[in-house]
Amino acid sequence: MSNVEFNVAVVGATGAVGEQIIKLLDKRNFPIKSLKLLSSPRSAGTVINFKGQDIVVETATPESFEGVDIALFSAGGDVSKALAPHAIERGVVCIDNTNAYRMDPNTPLVVPEVNPDQIFEHNGLIANPNCSTIQMVAALKPLYDRYGIERIIVSTYQAVSGAGAKAISELNRQSAAVLNGDAFEPDILPVGALPVKHQIAFNAVPQIDKFQDNGYTLEEMKMVRETKKILNDESVSVTATCVRIPVVYGHSESVYVELKQDYKLEDVRELLASAPGITLVDDPTNQAYPLATTAAGELDVFVGRLREDLGNSRGLNMWIVSDNLLKGAAWNAVQIAEIIAAKKA
Repeated sequence: MSNVEFNVAVVGATGAVGEQIIKLLDKRNFPIKSLKLLSSPRSAGTVINFKGQDIVVETATPESFEGVDIALFSAGGDVSKALAPHAIERGVVCIDNTNAYRMDPNTPLVVPEVNPDQIFEHNGLIANPNCSTIQMVAALKPLYDRYGIERIIVSTYQAVSGAGAKAISELNRQSAAVLNGDAFEPDILPVGALPVKHQIAFNAVPQIDKFQDNGYTLEEMKMVRETKKILNDESVSVTATCVRIPVVYGHSESVYVELKQDYKLEDVRELLASAPGITLVDDPTNQAYPLATTAAGELDVFVGRLREDLGNSRGLNMWIVSDNLLKGAAWNAVQIAEIIAAKKA
């Protein structure tokens, strides 16, 4: 870690991802000279303890970024669009965990295990990809480098925490109501801004975010576009189906990938077992495979259920699981910040 210390700001400090970012900055002993915690006026005044010091959360304004070196944003796309330009004007390096700038051609979209070289091509802003994209490309990168990839078909099984604290509360409330035989009205999922709501308890809802004109949801299109950008390869064919399930933490994905070359399954296992940020759990004889319950709270991406496709010699099936608030958000952002800090050491 760097010998240089940094003035750091966390925007969205009281949110689920912001809380994880603060915990990681503490746990990882990030070289912090000062820490500024920022939020909306509604959450301003909250007191958060960091390394034994009580820090009062302040309302985020353009002036908040005076003297700040690195700012980690996780307060929604509108907030990032409104405040990141002001931070950049003040010389701040912004790491944005929203969808606001991901597809901006001048903004690097970074997963440190995949394209860390892109970090230093920024113009003051680095984007964190979508949570479901991060874990998939981290697992596929070793295969892409060794064999090349022609096609990816992914189905996700995503935790409600990806929709925020209110969605977690809704799952808990609905589950208790169903078990007690009580009536209830869904009011959050699948999309808070849309009029129709569906039960999430004991259910699977094949909609995450709003539907686009092509029939895919925005979440699905994020995976398509972001994967191509991160790999810097528009030739890779990607299609996605994203589903919300009644799990609190940890996104799971069933991924079918067509490689450009034939492969041996044992070689793929060895490749993944030695890949950075990947934990291979692939022992079907002993029913060992990645689970959301064991990935929760962990920083790695877990991969298992490796199978040769039955109809295509270059097809590979795999199961990918990761904590969506950690590697899917907070940890990926802190990793980027650590690389920036190390460069200045």
